[in-house]
Amino acid sequence: MQYFLELSCSGLVRGSIYALIALGYTMVYGIIQLINFAHGEIYMIGAFIALIVAGVLTIYGFSGVSILILAGLIATIYAAAYGYTLEKIAYRPLRNAPRLSPLISAIGMSLFLQNYVLLAQTPDFLSFPSLIPDFGFMEPVAHIMGSAELVILVTSAVAMVALTVLIKYTRIGKAMRATQQDMTMARLVGVNVDNVISVTFVLGSVLAAIGGVLVGSYIGQINFYIGFMAGVKAFTAAVLGGIGNIPGAVLGAMVLGLAESFAAGYISSAYEDVFAFGVLVLILILRPSGLLGKAVKQKV
Repeated sequence: MQYFLELSCSGLVRGSIYALIALGYTMVYGIIQLINFAHGEIYMIGAFIALIVAGVLTIYGFSGVSILILAGLIATIYAAAYGYTLEKIAYRPLRNAPRLSPLISAIGMSLFLQNYVLLAQTPDFLSFPSLIPDFGFMEPVAHIMGSAELVILVTSAVAMVALTVLIKYTRIGKAMRATQQDMTMARLVGVNVDNVISVTFVLGSVLAAIGGVLVGSYIGQINFYIGFMAGVKAFTAAVLGGIGNIPGAVLGAMVLGLAESFAAGYISSAYEDVFAFGVLVLILILRPSGLLGKAVKQKV
């Protein structure tokens, strides 16, 4: 039973990280039907910025939670600027181009950002300091869930709830939903569609950066390539839940995280990716629109 609980905790932690990244994919696709393949690199850049900031703050005498908060805050601001610039330069000029053009641009930006960080930093893994403190009240359950896992789960849950509230109850959220439903009609009623799309990229980038900071502190090392696999897994989670559906992205991420964790625990860690993508194939065969996606009828 204890082993089952450990695997469940591990799966939920993985799923929480995937969800933070998958939300960026699904929000962008829901509004402009674009798969932002450079989104995983924003996650990676957030982790690198946090590492640099943590190093500087350590030199100036900061420690513990203060470093985590400040490094996370600066990383999210930096990632938001990257997301905004990415949309403005690489995607907005191609918004009315054939669908293949922005897709190729997204792949190109992913490769560009990978190699940019590779040349600016190093191809080697870098040690990331453990910024998450140990909580005394977690000692009775430390064999199942540690303080780092708790912080990741709580932070991810708060971020997802905040995003849901923003989309459902704020003015920009209503504008995002209007743009998603009908971009042309949204323009006609006074919605600044360009600003809405930019805000969507910024929000997705902030969530990805939060994931990068948490994972870096949890695992203890990062390199320029961590965004690629995380991005692939998060994209898989978004498709699994129903691309363009925010609750679906979270559900798909949790299913994927748990599938990987149980496959690694009961079969072999070498097969966790095989099992995860096997679940995706099975879901898409049985339900092509994803777990919470709706089948779209083609208008003729």
